[in-house]
Formats: sequence, structure tokens, C-alpha cells
Amino acid sequence: MMLLPRRNHYDIDLFDDMFRDPFFARPANQVMKTDITEEGDKYMLSMELPGYSKDDVKIELTDGYLTVSAVKETIQDEKKSNFIHKERFYGECKRSFYVGDNVDEANIKASFKDGVLEISFPKAQTKQIEQKKYIAIE
Repeated sequence: MMLLPRRNHYDIDLFDDMFRDPFFARPANQVMKTDITEEGDKYMLSMELPGYSKDDVKIELTDGYLTVSAVKETIQDEKKSNFIHKERFYGECKRSFYVGDNVDEANIKASFKDGVLEISFPKAQTKQIEQKKYIAIE
């Protein structure tokens, strides 16, 4: 049994209450959903960016971090509109992933098709543990 607070009949606004329902809520983790898979000697990153075009997306490699940012500008007609409810996202979103200091941007390949960004990059090379070399004492 679910307990609901009793409300005054003057406080009831069904239209506003409808949009407070969890069905209409947009959790922050719905933007830039990402899957990372391992394929042999490389990793594949697949990121959903619905509503964005290839020109809206930028990929940057700095200090071993691969950063994907996407910017969506507002449509001019929307500035004149009086919205009752709005779910479409406008603005900038960004995510970063540590890929390793040894990854060179020349080795990163990216494609964008049907709202999905796919990036492949090589696995970080592990350094071979060198055997200790002793110096002879004379």
C-alpha cells in the first residue's frame, strides 16, 4: 500500500503534476551513454549522441585522457516560443576517459553514424620489466 499526502483541492494542478511524474524525468546519465569493449589489441568505445551531427562533436587527447564533447545550439524559432514542457537538450555535454599516456592521436580512429560515435584506440603498451643488472666490484 502506498501512502500519499492528502492535498487540498485548491492545490491540485493535474497538468503540472503529470510532468513531475518519473516517466517524464530525464536522468543525467541518459546523455552520452557509452559502451567500451575489448577487441584483440584495441578498445572500442561506442557512445550514443542522438540529435547531434558529426560537426557538433569534438574529440581531444590530452595527457592520456580522451575527451568527447558535443555542443547543440538552440534553434532560432524556439527563442520566440512559450514552452509548456521541454525535454530536448541544448547546450554542451562532455565525458573523459583515461586511455593511457602511450596512446598517440594518430592511432585513434573515429566514425559517426546514425547518432552513434565509435572510437577505436590501441591498448596501452605495458613496459617490460627489465632484469636487474649488477655491476661487478673489483
